[in-house]
Amino acid sequence: VQLQASGGGLVQAGGSLRLSCAASGRTFSRDAMGWFRQAPGKERDFVAAISGSGATTAYADSVKGRFTISRDGAENTVYLQMNSLGPDDTAVYHCAAREYGSISYVDRNYVYWGQGTQVTVSS
Repeated sequence: VQLQASGGGLVQAGGSLRLSCAASGRTFSRDAMGWFRQAPGKERDFVAAISGSGATTAYADSVKGRFTISRDGAENTVYLQMNSLGPDDTAVYHCAAREYGSISYVDRNYVYWGQGTQVTVSS
């Protein structure tokens, strides 16, 4: 079972990035998927999550209105569209899967984790 996150990079403040998380090794269509981020010297924080069906989403207050999470069941992939990025969004972004579970804001509820992709926003 593997989650492969990609799409990170260096972007100027106000710019956009689209992260992808490709899942392999099992079908994740019944799993809630989440994105978390960890900045240097800080704890890992919840960013966004989406239900297995894609019908329900949740966001951290800090990203509401700027980030959009979505999933493509056929491709077994989850996306995080990030707009209006600011320096505070700089972090390593990890995707995670909660096996047969509903959306959760808590990282320990997620079983599978990707390796992370670096997002750096310059001011």
